[in-house]
Amino acid sequence: MRKESQTGANDRKRSHHRIDGVQRQSASHAEDRRDRQDKQPNPDRQQDGQREIRLPYAGMVVLIGPSNSGKSTLLAKLVAEDVIRATEVVSSDQFRMLVGDDEYVEWKHRPRSEADVLYAEYQQVSAKAFEAMEAMLATRCRLNKLTWVDATHLYPEDRGRLIELARKAHVPIIAMVLDVPEAVLLERDDQRKHPRGRQRVKQQLQQFKRTLRAIRDEGFDASYVLKHPYPVTFVRTVNPLMVDMGTGIDIIGDIHGCYDEMMEVIQRLGYVDEQGDGLMRHPEGRRLVSVGDVSSRGPESLKCLLFWQQQCAAGLAYMVDSNHGWKIARYLDGRDVTLNHGDELVEAELLQLEQERGSDEAQRVRESLKHFLLDAPAHLVFTRNGVRQVVVAHAGIRDHFIGKTSKRIQDYCRYGDVEGTDEKGRPIRKDWYVDHVSGECIVWGHDPRPYPTIVNDTVNIDQGVVFGGMLTAWRMPEREMVSVPAKQDYAQDPDSPLKRWEKQRFAPPNIRKFKDGFTVQTGSRLNVAVQGEVVQTALDTVSHYTVPLEELVYIPPTMSPPPGECSVEGFMEHPRDAFRYYRSQGVTRMVAEKKHMGSRAILLLFRDEQAASQRVGRPMLGSIVTRTGRSFFDPETEQRVLAKLHAELTAGGYFERYSTEFVLLDAEIVPWNLKARELIASQYAHVAEAALMDRSIVAGHIRKAMNIGRDVADWLQESENKLANAQTFREVFQYYCWDVQDIGDIRIAPFHTLAHSTGTFWEHTHEWHMEQNRELARISELMMETEYRIITDEADEEEIIRWWEDMTAEGHEGIVIKPETFRSWNGNNMIQPALKVRGRAYLHIIYGMDYLAPEHVSRLRKRKTSKKERHALLESALGMEGIERFVRGESIERIHECVLAALSLESERVDPRL
Repeated sequence: MRKESQTGANDRKRSHHRIDGVQRQSASHAEDRRDRQDKQPNPDRQQDGQREIRLPYAGMVVLIGPSNSGKSTLLAKLVAEDVIRATEVVSSDQFRMLVGDDEYVEWKHRPRSEADVLYAEYQQVSAKAFEAMEAMLATRCRLNKLTWVDATHLYPEDRGRLIELARKAHVPIIAMVLDVPEAVLLERDDQRKHPRGRQRVKQQLQQFKRTLRAIRDEGFDASYVLKHPYPVTFVRTVNPLMVDMGTGIDIIGDIHGCYDEMMEVIQRLGYVDEQGDGLMRHPEGRRLVSVGDVSSRGPESLKCLLFWQQQCAAGLAYMVDSNHGWKIARYLDGRDVTLNHGDELVEAELLQLEQERGSDEAQRVRESLKHFLLDAPAHLVFTRNGVRQVVVAHAGIRDHFIGKTSKRIQDYCRYGDVEGTDEKGRPIRKDWYVDHVSGECIVWGHDPRPYPTIVNDTVNIDQGVVFGGMLTAWRMPEREMVSVPAKQDYAQDPDSPLKRWEKQRFAPPNIRKFKDGFTVQTGSRLNVAVQGEVVQTALDTVSHYTVPLEELVYIPPTMSPPPGECSVEGFMEHPRDAFRYYRSQGVTRMVAEKKHMGSRAILLLFRDEQAASQRVGRPMLGSIVTRTGRSFFDPETEQRVLAKLHAELTAGGYFERYSTEFVLLDAEIVPWNLKARELIASQYAHVAEAALMDRSIVAGHIRKAMNIGRDVADWLQESENKLANAQTFREVFQYYCWDVQDIGDIRIAPFHTLAHSTGTFWEHTHEWHMEQNRELARISELMMETEYRIITDEADEEEIIRWWEDMTAEGHEGIVIKPETFRSWNGNNMIQPALKVRGRAYLHIIYGMDYLAPEHVSRLRKRKTSKKERHALLESALGMEGIERFVRGESIERIHECVLAALSLESERVDPRL
């Protein structure tokens, strides 16, 4: 026996072979692929005078033959020669022993009363053993494993159960029939430890001969009759659906004949025609992959099809089967198909080709494209180090279909999970991707959406280029997107999927997509994965407490103090550490802004009610929400504040000057007690009052003791220090509180102008944002400016430190230090968007009034900030992504995805004092 050497074998010494030969085809599928068996690799060959049988990569090999035909001996030899694993063998004897402890029960030489009982017991054990064996086979088939089944399998009903089991699991099943002369069978039986008996062997042989001819028609994908002594070589084959990813792949969404956009995105991916032969090659050896639907609807289907045919033939690309590709293939194969939905345009292009270049050339193109499309695999699985990483399927795929082939799987990959049709005859598609848990990234198309959609590590990259949308490519393993806009709406369909998406923008999101966890792909090069356990809390918040989803477009990110332990003795936070962090990230210019001690608020202000209706689905002047998505004011106060802001911004010409339908602001609203009254009364004020009373009494009694000569000076000093700490504690929180009699007592300090309807401002400097703040403060009486300083060198840093010391000594909270631009990078990594540096006095209300005592501060300085830093980055990326989707006019579900992810991260346990 020998094994076939295969490229891409896994790291074990024996080759982990995959199928390229024996493939199961149901009768209907065989008819669909009619008369094309000659194109399949021959599973039965002659090699060096021996018969060569190519084994399937998975499924079942069913041994058929009477007792003593050599089934177990053959399997032992294959295991010894490393052709198969011992774990790939399942035998009825093995399970009979597992179930009943004994392989064989002798009842023939017993009294009748004993023999009847033993025989009945043996029959019961055998039945249960076969049940257990078939359960094991079903499991292995579902996991796409190869299993040899060692039993006699002399009766059609026994074989039929295995065939049905393989069909359900979508794996091939072949019959290996061992035809051995009667004399050999009887001779071997005499040599057995537990002979079966001549009569039983002859009976089995007779049944074997009766059933031999029927085996071929029972539904096996292939059957082999091995004549004793069967000189045969078995060869393991590889799964043709499994492809090594190599240096990387670039997966392109549904092209639909949009040749110009296709070439533009391929060139943007870095592919060039370096040899002048029309083939696009990547300098790093990357390969292109198409999710199918290369043709139909668009202007240059034939050109697109020929491009992919040539790329695939040269080993530079792959393409999977698809619904349009399958219909065009059957049309080219002479089937009776109705060409519609843009497929008729392919026929028109072929007729034009015939007119321009003659019938011979047109026939050659037809024939070559027919085979190219008919041979397209249902899906492909790309691996790295032998591990599945990416699955490409046109319309999606269920986890247990991955790496398998059957008519059911092919149809599923072409058309998706469809549940009937709607009133207009369109398919109703089910959200198959919510059940994906097997770990691979599944990239698919077929269902046009305005923007790439990522759910459960599945990525939809059909952005409807033929309907005027985009053509998207997904790069692996980088997990990056590259998109180009369509040059026009080629299809001119008034009811196109993209137009239907626009009409459904305000439809409630499908919570099932999110409740078990999900991933958000952001434009900040961060994939934010959210676990199911924290999503539940966020869903409860959104369901009961937040403003309506269509108004909730942004959850502001948390902010971290400078990373690590403070470098300045006696301080918990110091500007010097923030400067050091940003310098280490390559930042040369920074901004320091005074931090207002108020309550975070997001202001969405519309130009007019009509603009609001287009953006959030109902007329309104705007909304003001907290950092957790709740209404900031009571309804009456909110309307008064919004009316005043709208009147002032309109009178100041703000909306006209910037040609915008709205402005989205990130701000602090003061005073602090406006929103935190209950917190101040129940926590800070009560604690301060109790501490001052208690510590004043204690200090008074110690002072009296000292006056009568007791040695309590140290004790008195300690008590007076604690009394001073309590006074500082009270003064700190009172500094941020004042009475509010009317909205005129409220002040709003915007520090980020996040977006207009014309775009976002991530690449603008913080100086620009501060100037916007200044402009708003000039326009509105409710707005206030924020002090800031620019930092370019060490002298500026020292000046900022003095400013911070003076400010915090007066009772202010502190400052926020930011890089020059709103979103900044160190190479490909986004850096912290801001670091807060709070003063020593303010931190009394965070860490406790006695936190500066040496025994406390030394411990507190060892705090861990890494999780807070991570959350700040992820929430910042989510916030920017959600706003970008809002500006682009995406659906509530797409915006809600970012908001829900940010709220979910806020539900994770992080030290609240940071």
